[in-house]
Amino acid sequence: MSMRTKRSVRAGQYVALLCYLVFLAFPFLWLISTAFKPAPELGFLHPTWIPQHPTLDNFRQAFDEQPLLRAAANSLIAALSAGLIAVLIATPMAYVMARHRTRLATAATGWVVVSQAFPFVLLIIPLFLVLKNLHLINTLWGLVLVYVVWALPFALWMLVGYVRAVPRELEEAAAVDGAGRLRTLVSVTAPLLAPGIVATALFAFITAWNEFFFALVLLKTPEKQTLPVVLTHFLGAEGASDLGPLAAAAFLATLPSLVLFAVIQRRITGGMLAGAVKN
Repeated sequence: MSMRTKRSVRAGQYVALLCYLVFLAFPFLWLISTAFKPAPELGFLHPTWIPQHPTLDNFRQAFDEQPLLRAAANSLIAALSAGLIAVLIATPMAYVMARHRTRLATAATGWVVVSQAFPFVLLIIPLFLVLKNLHLINTLWGLVLVYVVWALPFALWMLVGYVRAVPRELEEAAAVDGAGRLRTLVSVTAPLLAPGIVATALFAFITAWNEFFFALVLLKTPEKQTLPVVLTHFLGAEGASDLGPLAAAAFLATLPSLVLFAVIQRRITGGMLAGAVKN
């Protein structure tokens, strides 16, 4: 392949990537634009990207109409708890499944993948009955339990891949140096798994933060509802919506995930080789 052809291919890849980024960013940018538009501009026949008269009235109205802070706190508790518990359970399971490749481990991995194909509607009735018997209906901890069960299969599948990417030779070298099993796991394997654990926890957090269906069915008391459920309160009868406050509230709801990802993504690759360095 000639140098000119390679440059053309590279340019085509960058153009395709740029188009994809625009496609992903369009809804979010339009959401921001709508959140800062006054009510008259929201009714324009030919809307504009940039608000002609930016305003914060939509944000004030959103906080006045709905208890967004309380709902955000409920979502934060549920998402953080689900992410932490899912990672704590999935990490040792993933290590065992990756290091001991038995038929049982292979079957478990296959079941993990298959379980992700189950629709929510198929699971909600059994989950509701189980939680009712445990007296966890209309409680945040019942919702956390559901989120952990839902996130655990994919978290386990992700972490198995990360564990298999860690060379066995590093653990064998540590054993030769006299390190015990626990010391090897803590000092060698764990730092190498840190990026995978962080990525998995981030996945579980975002999944729980954005989840709507289980929260709608399991939480009935307004004081315990999560943010995605409260956002639906901006929708009126026959599909009518209070568009300005809804956009403002939705914009605020996306910020925690974006900020968390922006902070963590710089650290994901930072620990990739940390466990391979011997002082």
